[in-house]
Amino acid sequence: MKTWAVFLDAPLPYAEGVRLQERLHAARLAEQIPDTVLLLEHTPVVTLGQRGRRDGVRASPVRLRELGVDLVQASRGGNVTFHGPGQCVMYPILRLGSHEADAHGYLFNLEEVALRTAADFGVKAYRRVGKNGAWTDDGKLAAIGFRLKKWVTLHGMSFNVNVDLAGFDLIVPCGLAGEKVSSLARLLGPRCPSVAAVRERLACHVAAVCGRELEGFAGTGLLPPVLQKLFHAADRALA
Repeated sequence: MKTWAVFLDAPLPYAEGVRLQERLHAARLAEQIPDTVLLLEHTPVVTLGQRGRRDGVRASPVRLRELGVDLVQASRGGNVTFHGPGQCVMYPILRLGSHEADAHGYLFNLEEVALRTAADFGVKAYRRVGKNGAWTDDGKLAAIGFRLKKWVTLHGMSFNVNVDLAGFDLIVPCGLAGEKVSSLARLLGPRCPSVAAVRERLACHVAAVCGRELEGFAGTGLLPPVLQKLFHAADRALA
């Protein structure tokens, strides 16, 4: 069966994205849906991963509220990061097969997806020993933090397209003091692609790197019925 890729245009609050992931994860475990990849943007939020510490957030809770930035403890791996409009977030809900059921191998694959996507737009990105994600000479371009639960993946990757990099000044990105964060907009200027263009390349590279055949759905109007029910259930739960 093909893997479903769902592209959402309107930025989602982080809590809504998590609730949707959890429902998709449960449905994947129950074999109600095939592997599914969400590609979306979030409204401004600082998230703390399982290794994240409150002292990695430079701004006070009061300052975050003034700026309209949520602060959330996330169930993903990794440290502290920032999400906001202009950043393409990818959440693969994949059942890893016996040939790929390894967290390090999956991390390598997500990094490969990020590196190939950067190259599509003329940006040289690379891995750094001991530091996950995709890096450029100007700083970190893509951050990765995921979780494996019964060998089905949750969370995933954030890829900076034209996100406001000032959001990263509110934190110590990924707990790495002194490291810069970059974006395609900063690297490419007026040649920066749209978020929609980047998410399409991310989806294509997930298919190639992870050995899946994708079927894409732009928005929620034409989703398969089982996915429409899951999306609507998540909406009602947050209402």
